[in-house]
Amino acid sequence: MPGATPSVATPFQRDLSPTHAKRLAQKIDESGSFLDPLIVVKGSTGTLWTPNGRHRLAAAKVLGLRQVTALVSPDQDLAFRILALNTEKAHNLKDRSLEVIRMARELARRKPREPESSFSAEFEAPEFLTLGILYEKEKKFAGAAYRPFLRKVDRFADAGLATSLDKRQDYAARVSEIDTEVKRIVAELQKKGFKSPYLRTYVVARINPVRFHKAEKGDTKPPMPIAAALTKMAASARRFDVNSVNPGDLALVAAVSTSDE
Repeated sequence: MPGATPSVATPFQRDLSPTHAKRLAQKIDESGSFLDPLIVVKGSTGTLWTPNGRHRLAAAKVLGLRQVTALVSPDQDLAFRILALNTEKAHNLKDRSLEVIRMARELARRKPREPESSFSAEFEAPEFLTLGILYEKEKKFAGAAYRPFLRKVDRFADAGLATSLDKRQDYAARVSEIDTEVKRIVAELQKKGFKSPYLRTYVVARINPVRFHKAEKGDTKPPMPIAAALTKMAASARRFDVNSVNPGDLALVAAVSTSDE
């Protein structure tokens, strides 16, 4: 696209992986061709956004390419919808959560009164929003330990997106407070000689107030409102008895966690 406005990644998608970009550049160089076009839309400031192709664009820059093939769409909203289909580099939980909360903040700026639930396709799962806020504050947050709990109680809100994000800030703050207690419990267990890498997962599972709930097919109602569930979870963390833990419990958690990977 000679003379075109330079393309950049959307401001809300996941962070660039330099390692993946360099590896991709090597493969493009080896094949001698750039066969997979970028998807480009016009951003809010007139910049061309690439919601699909960030690593390919970075690889092209590594190789010093002056132009690449792109499919240009005038539909700005496509930038939000297409991220759910982005498979150029597999998302991990942190990547996806950060991408979703960044999308949500941009959409809240543009459409603050639009119901959060109307963006379910773009956001994919409600817990990504809550976890995204937590990852923003702590990049090493153990989101995988809390996702099973959030999956059961977190739902898309019918309130306007700006309002719902304010509530999620509160939910995330409460999860963070619970995690502080969990870290304390883990430290006490480690002092007692427990060295399993699944200690935090085990503790979070133990204090999860809906861990035994099995959702019926087609059931969209949570077993407990998220605010009430967080209150119960925090109380369970405060009264957790480290003397009730035995090695057999941890071995079971390790087996389940490994089978899920």
